Amino acid sequence: MEVLNPKPIEVHAGAELAPWARRQLEIARSILDNPGGGLLFATQTIGQVKSGLHERDPERWAAVVATLDQAEDAAIRREFEAAGAHIAEALEKIPSA
Repeated sequence: MEVLNPKPIEVHAGAELAPWARRQLEIARSILDNPGGGLLFATQTIGQVKSGLHERDPERWAAVVATLDQAEDAAIRREFEAAGAHIAEALEKIPSA
């Protein structure tokens, strides 16, 4: 195996940010209670979206990040219904286009 360069980091900025965040959260919500690793992937995804939004514009995305904090906490406690509801609430706060 030959390693030439590190893989470039995907940066979602501008108009790409909201659609990326929405897609990731929809996936997370759909696999949250999947016993085959869905919980792990879902909580990682929630964390990545939180970080991505906060890094780009902390003031604009503060309400979404706070809601995703609640979703992540509920998911870790295996409260899947509450976690899904928090993700749905966050999706309502992210523009669809």
